[in-house]
Amino acid sequence: MELVDFSKIKVSCENCNLSELCLPRGLGREDLEKLDEIAKRTRPLHKGDVLFRNGDEFKALYAVRSGCVKITTASETGDEQVLGFYLPGEIVGLDGVDNKRHSCTAVALETSSLCGFPYSNLTDICRRVPALNEQLYSILGRELSYEHQLLLTITKKNAEERMATFLTSLSSRYQRLGYSSTEFKLSMSRSEIGNYLGMTIETVSRTLSNFQKQKLIEIEHKHVRIKNIDALQNLCNPGTVQKHGSSVA
Repeated sequence: MELVDFSKIKVSCENCNLSELCLPRGLGREDLEKLDEIAKRTRPLHKGDVLFRNGDEFKALYAVRSGCVKITTASETGDEQVLGFYLPGEIVGLDGVDNKRHSCTAVALETSSLCGFPYSNLTDICRRVPALNEQLYSILGRELSYEHQLLLTITKKNAEERMATFLTSLSSRYQRLGYSSTEFKLSMSRSEIGNYLGMTIETVSRTLSNFQKQKLIEIEHKHVRIKNIDALQNLCNPGTVQKHGSSVA
């Protein structure tokens, strides 16, 4: 994927509206300037475009600026398995850090733009900017937490609990972005949601329909409006209230 110099499009980490959400979070002005020196913008990805494939050489981490990206791998039968969905401000590509090869494939679900941070340059800056190094560890820890939560969602919860967890996850993540936590677009298809949650597409459709009948949500095409977030949170963990800001993706 070709990268474009930040300087040519007059966008910097300092004035980016996602600067508090991705790698630059908590960095001072001087440190941001160092990060700007290596930050690149990928050319826009359109729906279905691949950012990197399983087996590709690991070269960079990517911060989603707009749109949505799904991460997939192949199941034991060779079918696609969806591992997660990444929204603006979230980091894609950490799967390649260990073996210097990507272990999954990243695909745009809609027109998306991303910032690329070449890893060789990034690690050099991390040695000089402790705050950035800490941020990378924080992101890695969050990814591990998401993976653990997903395993719990698939193995321990029924269909309604899985779907409620998925919707409240998106709600809290959009809220963190500064968008509405009760109205948002589902960039992924119902088939992709079902693949991710371990549900058939029929079960996904039936569960969403039941939520509408219970007046928990309204859904029109790909747009969702949450009408009763408390009820959805209680479904995630019956008897408890899920903390706003948690995620499974």
